[in-house]
Amino acid sequence: MILVTGGTGLVGSHLLFQLSQTQERIRAIRRPSSDIGKVEKIFSLYHSQPEEFLSRIEWVEGDILDMDSLKEGLDGIEKVYHTAAMVSFDPKDKAEIIETNIDGTANVVNACLEKKIKKLCYVSSIATLGRAGNNGITTEKNEWNSNHKASPYAISKHEAEREVWRGIAEGLKAVIVNPSVIIGPGDFTKGSAKMFQTMYNGLKVYTSGMNGYIDVNDVAKAMIILMESDISDECFILNSENLYYKTLFEMMAQALGVKPPKYKAGKFLSELSWRLLKIEALITGKRPLITRQTAQTANSDYRYSSEKFVKTTGMKFTPMKECIQKTAGIFLKNK
Repeated sequence: MILVTGGTGLVGSHLLFQLSQTQERIRAIRRPSSDIGKVEKIFSLYHSQPEEFLSRIEWVEGDILDMDSLKEGLDGIEKVYHTAAMVSFDPKDKAEIIETNIDGTANVVNACLEKKIKKLCYVSSIATLGRAGNNGITTEKNEWNSNHKASPYAISKHEAEREVWRGIAEGLKAVIVNPSVIIGPGDFTKGSAKMFQTMYNGLKVYTSGMNGYIDVNDVAKAMIILMESDISDECFILNSENLYYKTLFEMMAQALGVKPPKYKAGKFLSELSWRLLKIEALITGKRPLITRQTAQTANSDYRYSSEKFVKTTGMKFTPMKECIQKTAGIFLKNK
């Protein structure tokens, strides 16, 4: 039997749908406040009769920060997919990010060791990798460089990975995936999916940077492939394409039937923007749309290679143009 944490999130919900297509028995942990309706909506995007597949999931209340509920949820489980995490670049969320991502992962690892789980798959992030710089390509060999510019989120995911490696050293079989920016249908009011809402509403500017992107369904598929294999004690970058933000936004605008951003925002304007928005946030109490970390990332060139994963598994990733067109179509249909 399989256990999934973070099943109501973007990756978790798509993973649950793909797992529901198999003969595996599936259990998902959810907090009492979690909205299962989000999962039902995702399932309905891919199948005309989602109820048939939703019925294959056993939902249990629990929390990765509550060790007792976590161990109870692991009863009878052989494999665990750990997707639960808090994703935020707002400094105000630092304490919650650290607790959820580090302490929560430590609990999952400890519970897996105690329950003698056969294999764990942990969803990390490219944020944990050392940057190769504007002229290089980042691979799994680029080691983490601790510096003051790292966001609390990046630090938390790095420390969470260390917890998984500790578990491996203590006998737990595990694999780690490091997805780039994940694109796919979900909650269009937050995360990467919000870019479609922003673009549709009329995004006016773009930045000079580059980043890596991957289809959410490819992330789920890659995780399943790794878990069904004999591969363990390894980490893998999952990245379909490296795109300039200008190119990405043009793809999105075309798919949404709107005009692409016209004006380029350089480093000076980006730096000024996050500072002004920070002052506004202090006055209004609202979360800033741009933070120091996101402003710096938006004007940097980051390239990632999935050569290790592709050579190991033979899996091919969905082209981003196709992914964006499908996601934009879903957004337009449901907006």
